[in-house]
Amino acid sequence: MKLFLLAAFSTFSFSACQTAKLSSLEPTPTATPTPVSPSPQTNDNINRPTSEPYTGDLSIFEDADRAKNLQIDRVMDILKITDGKNVADIGAGSGWFTVRAAKRVGTDGKVFAVEINQEYIDYINNRAKKENYTNIQTVLGTENNPKLPDSAVDAVLILKTYHEIGEPIKVLQNLRKSLKKDALLGIIDKNGKGDDHGIDKKKVIEEAKRAGFVLKEEFDFTKADGMDYFLVFRAAN
Repeated sequence: MKLFLLAAFSTFSFSACQTAKLSSLEPTPTATPTPVSPSPQTNDNINRPTSEPYTGDLSIFEDADRAKNLQIDRVMDILKITDGKNVADIGAGSGWFTVRAAKRVGTDGKVFAVEINQEYIDYINNRAKKENYTNIQTVLGTENNPKLPDSAVDAVLILKTYHEIGEPIKVLQNLRKSLKKDALLGIIDKNGKGDDHGIDKKKVIEEAKRAGFVLKEEFDFTKADGMDYFLVFRAAN
């Protein structure tokens, strides 16, 4: 009987030991974290070529017939640029449009001349001083931000520059923050492929929509041969 109990006890001890060893080999279960879905983000990229920004002689913008060809007074009428208004000239270049808008808005208004080229900023500052325009303020922007103050602008004109903007969606999104209620955005350009100093107007309308703008009006009077178009946008509600 004693021998039987001893054998049984030995068998039980061996089995318990094996169970303990097997248990120690089993992996400890761990909680699987719930995957976090990335928050949706607006895609600001464009899938088209752009033109290299012009860096040449600024006298090219001062053609004697330019005002007549573009009918710039009519452009300013449509954008409601009148006495006391604040205007932004994006891609101001030589300040050709800047000084004309400055004359329109008078001393109670202001024109922001935005450029990414410091040499052009210096040129416009010298021109404003020479021609006695005290209502012109130059702004050194970046390729994706005009760096204008918030809710400060009544009208914007992007004149023959949109095709050179490498990040137009971001530029327009940042520009939208600077607009007052009912402000208007005008874009004058010519039809092209993007890298030929022109851009299809359908692309401009599409990109403006992605940036939060809606097309209000469009015109083709800015050049007699119909190559140029004039698009007028407002911020979407």
